[in-house]
Amino acid sequence: MEYGFGAPERKFHAGLTVADGVVEGYASLFGVRDGGGDVVLPGAYAGSLARRGSVKMLWQHDPNQPIGVWDTVREDGVGLYVKGRLLDGVQKAREAMVLLEAGAIDGMSIGYRTVRAERDGKGRALAEVELWEVSLVTFPMLPEARVQAKSDDWRSIAQIFRDATAKI
Repeated sequence: MEYGFGAPERKFHAGLTVADGVVEGYASLFGVRDGGGDVVLPGAYAGSLARRGSVKMLWQHDPNQPIGVWDTVREDGVGLYVKGRLLDGVQKAREAMVLLEAGAIDGMSIGYRTVRAERDGKGRALAEVELWEVSLVTFPMLPEARVQAKSDDWRSIAQIFRDATAKI
């Protein structure tokens, strides 16, 4: 067993949905090896969520830039699911919404400290982590998942068109 008590670590995942300032999706997926070689195991967040109660929503992992609140943070069979609101009264949150809707940013990333992990041949299996925050980020660690913006405005229609023509 490896016990880590150092600086915060970060894992990226791009798989959130945006609609009217509400963002939701999986900040972490169980059993999927990330770009850093780590795999998060089911149950890894349970202790932290029970102790902490709340997790911060930050912009690009900057503790000086909270941009919203996570109303729901839970583990399920897939991973760490989050749902929250960008705060309209926060300038950076309004900027984040515009960037998300335009597709200029499309990822989520967790800030955490490893409590318990085992090394394998390709990286680590994270059995327990202390979750501190979930950020909206530019560069996700799991590049195969992307943001989906739900809206009736022209940007969504344009994105649907771009996606369709890319398949031709």
